[in-house]
This record gives sequence, C-alpha cells and structure tokens, in this order.
Amino acid sequence: MRAQAILSDLRVVEASAFVAAPLGGLTLAQMGADVIRIDPLGGGLDFGRWPMSDDDVSLFWCGLNKSKRSVALNLADPEGREIAMSLISAPGEGAGLFVTNFPPRGWLDYDKLKKRRADLIQVTLQGDHKGGSAVDYTVNARVGIPYVTGPVSDEAPVNHVLPAWDVATGHLVAAGLLAAERHRSRTGQGQHVKLALEDVALSVMGHLGFIAEAQLGCARGRYGNDLFGAFGRDFACRDGRRVIAIGLTLKQWNSLVEATDLAQTIEAIGVQFGLDLAKEGDRFLARRELCAAIGGWIGARSFADVAASFDRAGVCWSPYQTIHELVHTDPACSLENPLFDTVDQTGVGRVLSPRSALRFDAFDARAAGTAPALGQHTEAVLGEVLGINGAAYGRLRDRGIVHGPR
Repeated sequence: MRAQAILSDLRVVEASAFVAAPLGGLTLAQMGADVIRIDPLGGGLDFGRWPMSDDDVSLFWCGLNKSKRSVALNLADPEGREIAMSLISAPGEGAGLFVTNFPPRGWLDYDKLKKRRADLIQVTLQGDHKGGSAVDYTVNARVGIPYVTGPVSDEAPVNHVLPAWDVATGHLVAAGLLAAERHRSRTGQGQHVKLALEDVALSVMGHLGFIAEAQLGCARGRYGNDLFGAFGRDFACRDGRRVIAIGLTLKQWNSLVEATDLAQTIEAIGVQFGLDLAKEGDRFLARRELCAAIGGWIGARSFADVAASFDRAGVCWSPYQTIHELVHTDPACSLENPLFDTVDQTGVGRVLSPRSALRFDAFDARAAGTAPALGQHTEAVLGEVLGINGAAYGRLRDRGIVHGPR
C-alpha cells in the first residue's frame, strides 16, 4: 500500500512573510507536513500583496500558503506571544520544528524557545550573514546580475522580474530543516540553522563560475538574448511569431543544423573563422554569423513550418508566449498535466493550483490545496496541540488574544 504523504509525521510552525520563508513552508506542506502559520490578527506584512482578486484577496499570499493551517494571535499582547511560543515548542516526536524570516529576538529568540524544548530546530532566514535586512532585488543588485541583463547597448542596470534568489532560498529553507531533523533523529539534538538570502546568491554566483571569472580578470558583459558560452537566442518567424532555439550540447546543435538544412553554410563559417563549431564555446564566438544564417532560415518560414521542422529533427526550442497564452492555450498549464488540480479558493474563485513538482515512486502526490482563511484553524490547532478547550478559547477570543476566520 502506498503512503499518502512522505512528511505526514512532521509538524512545522511558520512565522513568515514575502517569498522565501513561506515557500520553504509550502515545499514541506506539499510533501505532507502539517505546516501551521502563526499570523497576526490583521494579517502579516504580505497579506495584501499584489496581485489581488476582485474580492481584494492576495493571489500572492494564497499561492505561497496553500495546504497550510493559520492560527491568528495578538502578538502585541504577552499572552498571544506566550501561545505562539507554546505552539513552537509543543511536544511530539515530529514537532519542535520552526521556520521564520523575522529577526530571532523577543518571542522568536532561539535560546528562549530552546529552554522550553531542548531539541528544538529553528531555521531563521536572514537578509545577510550579519542579520541585516535585504530582499531579492537588493541582493540581485549587489551581486551584479542587473549589469549583465538586458540589451547589449544598455548601460543602466536591468532588474529581473522573477525573484530567483528567493526561490532558491525557499527550497534551501526546506532542505535545511529536513537535514537538521535528520540529525536530530540520529542524535536527539536540536539546533538553530541560519540562512542568509545574500549568501545563497553569493554561493550560486560561485557555483556558476561568475566569481572565478571576475577573479581571473574577465569582465562578464551583456549579450542581450544570446546564450552565454554556447548558441541560443530568439528568432522571428515570417509571420512575426518568435521562437528560441538552443544549441548547448552537440546533440542539440546537430539537430538544429539538420532542421535548418544549413550544414554547408555552417561548415563554411567554421572554416572562415578557424573555429570548431562542435565546441559550444566556438559556437558562441561565431554567434553573429550563425544567428544570421539560422535567423534567415527561420525568418523565411511561418511559425507552423518552423515548429514542424524543429519537432521532426528533435531541436531544443520553444515558442515565446505571454503568461496569458500559457494559461489559456498551453496544455502544460492545464489539467492535462498531473501537476495541476482545480481548487475553489475563497475570495478568488476556481483556479488551477499546482501540487509539489516532486514525484515519488513510493508516495502519492498530495492533492493541491487551498490557502487558509486568516485564523481559520486557530481554535482547532490550540485545542489539538495545546489542549485549550472551547471555554478557554472563548475567553481568549473575548479578550482579543485570538481570532478565528474573517
């Protein structure tokens, strides 16, 4: 019999806002962990972040908090903070796991929480390694990516749209918590795991060779839409549709040459410049001439003809499409893809919702969930985890310490 969820025996408490930390909790929740958000009574810093539905519900917040439970507490009140600390440190073999991107002081101080539960695991996400404030966009500016992004002729920095460092950090939050939990299961020891958004960006810059390249005196420039170090860029078809074609590996390159029937032309380019176009770096050096040849072939044909030729030869390529086109015309972003379910999100309506992208042989994928209403699970969680009965909960509610769903 297949198990229902790989992390169903874990309970994680989360106090977070924005992208990376909530994404870490979402990653765990989609693998079956019981992730309990601690929210302030009126909602956190990102509770109203754009984009919004017609009913003024944040699609951003809903997307990052699917499959979690929400407990709303008056965190300005000592009794509210006491309840939060009790939830974080509550007993249970798979409990005592805490994720936050708020400063680890006051009720979030690890040493205070550890006094309540010695084997507590806390993952604290910081801006930089000193604990300073930073967000994806400031980190991206610091590591230099905006100066290698954008048109070749542009001298100003170009900010990216996708918060790539947040995404990488969010998944590392989940990995770090699971690694610490594995250590605890072997030794019985908890720990405070700190992760800096800036350090994630710096480490990736090192892993991808950007740092060593600069140390060796090579200044990475802007190359517009050209793929650095190999062959690939955007091309316009005769009818105006644009495609990207990639020749990163030799197999991909040979498929592209076959599809365009330009073997002789391309061989001549290699001879002219003394380059071996079987090497990806040499293809980059000859990119202007190669793009002129391949772009001419593509530009003389309709999108349908280009697509047919590319598919027949096994080219690594894709059409460019808008997000609207992705959602409304692409089967990959539909119920044809088992990644997606359709859910009825309160205040939003019926929408596609992705499951975890991980597929385990031994475990069923957890169905895509909805985000909770603010405080939706306050009474249930306090009763289940802390043993607070209905009468006691009512008194807390009357004093403004807790709040149920709006």
